[in-house]
Amino acid sequence: MTILELFCDVDDFCQALPPFQVSLTRPALPEQALHSHLIRNRPTGLHLSEIMTILIAFHQSSYRQFKAYYTTEILTHGRADFPKAPTSSRFVELMPRALLHLVISLYRSFGACTGISFVDSTTLEVCRLKRMNTHPMFKENAALGKTSMGWLYGFKLHLMCSDTGKLLWVGLTPGNGDDRAALRDVFQHGLFSLFGKVCADRGYSSQALVTELLKEHHVALHTRLRKNMKCAVPVLSEDALFLRKRAIIESVIDQLKNISQVEHSRHRSPVNFMVNLVCGLIAYSRQPKKPSLIPEAGPLKLAA
Repeated sequence: MTILELFCDVDDFCQALPPFQVSLTRPALPEQALHSHLIRNRPTGLHLSEIMTILIAFHQSSYRQFKAYYTTEILTHGRADFPKAPTSSRFVELMPRALLHLVISLYRSFGACTGISFVDSTTLEVCRLKRMNTHPMFKENAALGKTSMGWLYGFKLHLMCSDTGKLLWVGLTPGNGDDRAALRDVFQHGLFSLFGKVCADRGYSSQALVTELLKEHHVALHTRLRKNMKCAVPVLSEDALFLRKRAIIESVIDQLKNISQVEHSRHRSPVNFMVNLVCGLIAYSRQPKKPSLIPEAGPLKLAA
């Protein structure tokens, strides 16, 4: 997809939404408590759809740094397409204005449940462990946690995809969050219609969770069992096959981190961290080819 086609899709999406504006506020100082302290919300030369297009196009490119992409592809080669593009530092200041529209666009890009779903979580480090105590940007949101790969300081990204590779649900918790609690919240809040079977790894193993999902939501959760666990749901040969095909969610995570670049340790703002994450998820959702289970003449095979 060219940047022109991307802009047309994004602009149609922005025009379909009802007009609204978000006021950016800054906490007032004690001596300024009686006066409204608003951030200057000056009009920009770029339309909101142009800002969203540039952000999504960056995550679809092969660039690793946004400043290099913006300077080369937008200010140099793309000046005819974006004649009023500001400097890179000014564009970074404009990124929070598109966050709400990006989140709505992400939820509209989610696919429909097909009866076979895969769930997993991955880590999003906001800084190195050595810099944890001197990195105050995410001290109110990020947390120190431990996974099978070691310690981390940051967040956990929870993903659920269908057998066609389309995203069904995305969640974000601190680094010490429990995977089972995040999955339970999905069903308790009724975020979307889910049915059939859900395949997960041992991090979601819980007899109480399996029984709860089966009785209350009629969803069968299949995981690898620990040695001290009993099988709460009968495991058929087909279910064992789907557990072996759980690599589809691992392929989705690999593409999100290595192609869409949802993780890096150069964030200087929590809002821009969310913009980077949401744009990476949107860029993956707009890929024409995703990891999927394609039925061929025999068992299901994983297609990259």
